[in-house]
Amino acid sequence: MDRSIAAKRTRTLLAGAALALAAVAFTGTDAAAQQTAPPGGEFQKVSQLVELPEFVPGLGVLYVNPETLPAGPFLAYDRSGELLSTIYMVPLDAMNEKKAFTNLDAAGAEVDHVDVRFNPGHPGIDEPHYHVVLWHVSEDRASSLGS
Repeated sequence: MDRSIAAKRTRTLLAGAALALAAVAFTGTDAAAQQTAPPGGEFQKVSQLVELPEFVPGLGVLYVNPETLPAGPFLAYDRSGELLSTIYMVPLDAMNEKKAFTNLDAAGAEVDHVDVRFNPGHPGIDEPHYHVVLWHVSEDRASSLGS
């Protein structure tokens, strides 16, 4: 088998495993504590892990448990520490292989709406992927974060 194909399959399997572990990441953390930043537990500020700004336009201030990378879940907060969304970053390879991603946890918060956005890659997740954003705020509030 071609090494690049084997490497892609390995990355896809790891991403699927990370998504499966996402439920475990939330199960062990108090959902009430995640409603304001910092969320506590194993979550760390993404801007301290990779070269991203502290406030990512269109998303907010991101936190993640590094053990759940690359898929997440990522928790996004506004500058005052209010939870905005829960984000999963799903590799394009996993989508192309028609993998199912079910029971995505939403940090114990109500979901107002969902966005699915393509991203060609960025620091921390270089390969093409989709951001699955479970918004906990209105579309108007989400759009006020800039793009």
